[in-house]
Formats: sequence, structure tokens, C-alpha cells
Amino acid sequence: MAGFFKRLVGWWDGQSFGTAVWSRRHGQEVARDDLGNIYYRNADDSRRWVFYPSDNDASRVPPEWHGWLHFTIQQPPSEVPLRRRGWEKPPKANMTGSDEAFFRKGSLRRADVAPESDYEAWSPE
Repeated sequence: MAGFFKRLVGWWDGQSFGTAVWSRRHGQEVARDDLGNIYYRNADDSRRWVFYPSDNDASRVPPEWHGWLHFTIQQPPSEVPLRRRGWEKPPKANMTGSDEAFFRKGSLRRADVAPESDYEAWSPE
């Protein structure tokens, strides 16, 4: 019951019920990528959108699909794959707030470094 109510009114954890119905009636599925994202467009290709498999996080859209969603490239990458250069790293989702986030050397959040401190507690005489 909670899952149904969440889909009925919630938009932050994937598509809502209303969005799914609207997409089924007015949109056409273009493709699905390796991450499970589903890409749609309307009949005259004036609107494009994506459904995420879990949390709505735009950093999970690969660069080639980002270009298609924002009309930078006209044909979907499923039809004309984007050529990657040898020096490019594969895209990575935003890790902010997770255990895989980047922490600078000396940060107390880093697991591989023991915190060093020159702090000495003050004690009154």
C-alpha cells in the first residue's frame, strides 16, 4: 500500500503514476541504456525525458544521452553511437554524500588515513 501511495504522489523516487500514464499515452520509448534509464520523446520530438530506475539523479545519465536530451545531438545514441576518445574516462555518477565521495588528504572522513593531530588538550593550572 505504501508503494502505491508513493508512486501516486511521489516524483523523487522514480516516475509517478501520472507521469507513467502520460508517457504511455503521449510518448514513445526511444531506448534503454546500460544503467537502466529509459528515454522517451513525444511524437513531434519537441520534448525528451528520462525515467531513472531508482532515485532521480541526473548525474546517472551518460554524456551522450545528456546531449540527446538537451537537443545537442539530434539522433539518439542507440542509433548513432558517440565515438569516445582514448583519453576519456567512463562517466561516473555523483558520489557526494556517499562513502565513495572524494575526501582530501587529512580529512577525518577518509578511511585509509589515520587522523593526525597536533592538538593538545588545555588544562588549567
